Amino acid sequence: MSPNIVAPLVLAPLIVWRLYARTRRNFGRQPIRPKRMWIRVGILAAVALLVASRGFIEPRLAVGLAVGLGGGVVLGAVALRLTRFEIDGQNDCYFPNPWIGLALTALFIGRLLYRFMVLYPVMSQAATSGGYATYQRSPLTMAILGLLIGYYIAYYVGLLIHHRRVSRAMTSPSK
Repeated sequence: MSPNIVAPLVLAPLIVWRLYARTRRNFGRQPIRPKRMWIRVGILAAVALLVASRGFIEPRLAVGLAVGLGGGVVLGAVALRLTRFEIDGQNDCYFPNPWIGLALTALFIGRLLYRFMVLYPVMSQAATSGGYATYQRSPLTMAILGLLIGYYIAYYVGLLIHHRRVSRAMTSPSK
């Protein structure tokens, strides 16, 4: 079997599992786990910085990423307004708006699949023509990635701020 076929067969189950886990977090009551959320914010910020470093070589990619990050922060603020919060005993939980998260995930996956299908002929000859570099040269893809990263950073930071306020209110003595 050729390596071009083996890699997608090995990666496909992992990708499907991560998509399932990501989609499941868009529905129902979710506990606020501060440590996990801070780790996610840190990882997403690091990814944004790494992707933004590509902007030194191609500024139009940095512009696409910046526009996406700005839109993602705005969308994250809107999603926070549509999120319901609940305190169940001592647990602080939230009910995310499922449509925003699903729409962003579908938009990102759809764009990646589109780019993959359009550029697959070039990528299959990557050794001779630099096909993988072509895959990374789309400002629209960078904008969608920035939208996703900006959304989740803003959303998780907003959830953490809410959690801190609720924790302080629960531990402070009543007047």
